Amino acid sequence: MHKLFNYLLPPIMLAIPILIAVAFLTLLERKFLGYMQLRKGPNTVGPHGLLQPVADGIKLFIKEPTQPTTSSATLFVTMPALALMLALTIWSPLPMPKPLVNMNLGLLMMLSISSLAVYSILWSGWASNSKYALIGALRAVAQTISYEVTLGIILLATITLAGGFSTQMLLTTQNQTWLLTCTWPLAMMWYISTIAETNRAPFDLTEGESELVSGFNVEYAAGPFALFFLAEYANIMMMNTLSCILFLCPQNNASPMFTMNLMAKTTLLTLMFLWARASYPRFRYDQLMHLLWKTFLPLTLALYLWQITMPTAMSGVPPQA
Repeated sequence: MHKLFNYLLPPIMLAIPILIAVAFLTLLERKFLGYMQLRKGPNTVGPHGLLQPVADGIKLFIKEPTQPTTSSATLFVTMPALALMLALTIWSPLPMPKPLVNMNLGLLMMLSISSLAVYSILWSGWASNSKYALIGALRAVAQTISYEVTLGIILLATITLAGGFSTQMLLTTQNQTWLLTCTWPLAMMWYISTIAETNRAPFDLTEGESELVSGFNVEYAAGPFALFFLAEYANIMMMNTLSCILFLCPQNNASPMFTMNLMAKTTLLTLMFLWARASYPRFRYDQLMHLLWKTFLPLTLALYLWQITMPTAMSGVPPQA
């Protein structure tokens, strides 16, 4: 029993702060949008509305969950749990300041888990046996796997500079300067792609309420919907944390200020997510795909090829096959 407790304690100690941070991120978003729209946002439950996330969670989890009679029961019930499990698992290779799972291929593992999250969206829409949910799932999958192409190429370019797939290698590489200083076009495209990958405005086509009622999760309510909600916001925080580690992390993780530094930068990038939501209207779907396939993909390929050939060209050594 003692060994089992020691085995389960690290994942639990990682998951609980993430879930608490997700809960208060929802409050931050509502407050932030409220003040940008000249209103106060949640201010009734608790002092200054601080207990609003608790009230929302209790409300959702004590409601009776509904399930369409024609749905595929097993997939319909398990997909929200799968989405949240993947959203929490993807944090394990991130150094904060030490990774839960220290592996040489940590970045590759994160990319793989991010790709698996597509299945929770697709199967939840298909298992609902609703045409609106299925259309929303297909749109979500097309958007997600499309922007994963750009994210993968940018990640490959960053790995080329860092010299390895390990997240610890990124910290060692940036002891002196940020990778942002030499890869800022890639960093800009990475940040915009993470907004699309996490289905946030102005790229929130997966939950286009005006066109598809609510997209792939239209048939979900109460607790299962809350699990999808938690998974989405956990992915937002994870992507911004990964963005900081990739491009904005000059301090060694041995420094006592590393965690505070990382949290401050992650919060700043998350506020920019919220600022984009408050400022820009939703893209049309053709504009969304045009931005990726005709703008980001050629640019990222060109910059990656330039990056891997430029040192060789400057040294006078012919490139190897």
